[in-house]
Amino acid sequence: MEKNLDKYFFTLEIAVRDYELDSEGIVNNAIYLHYLEHTRHAFVKQEGIPFGSMTSEGLIPVVRRMTIDYFTPLRSGDVMLSCLWIEREGARFIFHQDIFKKEGGGPVVSATVTIVCMERNGRINRGDDLVARLSKYFDQP
Repeated sequence: MEKNLDKYFFTLEIAVRDYELDSEGIVNNAIYLHYLEHTRHAFVKQEGIPFGSMTSEGLIPVVRRMTIDYFTPLRSGDVMLSCLWIEREGARFIFHQDIFKKEGGGPVVSATVTIVCMERNGRINRGDDLVARLSKYFDQP
């Protein structure tokens, strides 16, 4: 994994907070899930889709699958660049997310997060409303 920021649709700078560290003085592995989710929420907010309003509009995005590879731990005082690009496969939205150290630029985490949209009755839908709002990121036929 190399740091080429041109391929990403969105990049967010995040600083490590001391309470995110485990007893070894590195960021706890579960905290990276928060960084990844925070980045996705900031991305849709930038696109004019406040995450909190999605549910009230009947659009309920949920994580269906996540794979994550850890490369280098973050420590107190580190600043990261959390980056993503997105694609669509049927009813699934695939977020490709990478985190790099800002200083030195080394890879920290690489993740693939699959999101599906649910209706209030619990059924999965194609997420066409979300596609329409994010259409500039998807290949057009």
